[in-house]
Amino acid sequence: MVYNNDSYKPVSCDLHSQYELAIMHKNKLQLSWLSNGETISESNISPLDIQAKNKAEYLIAVTTTNKNLRIRLDHIIEMRILS
Repeated sequence: MVYNNDSYKPVSCDLHSQYELAIMHKNKLQLSWLSNGETISESNISPLDIQAKNKAEYLIAVTTTNKNLRIRLDHIIEMRILS
């Protein structure tokens, strides 16, 4: 599955709410997402915020090794709440 970086596809309201609740409750998440167009990345993250930029929404997060991430919401393949 390859995503066109220019055409953002909004995520469902339910999924968006799940991300917002995870941020609010400081839940850790296990994510799989497409990075660089087609490489699948996986990591346990702490979500910090959701930001909009250039008509797309991004999950701002930090990994367990303190790496900062900015992941486009429509590139997230799978999300699981860990805590």
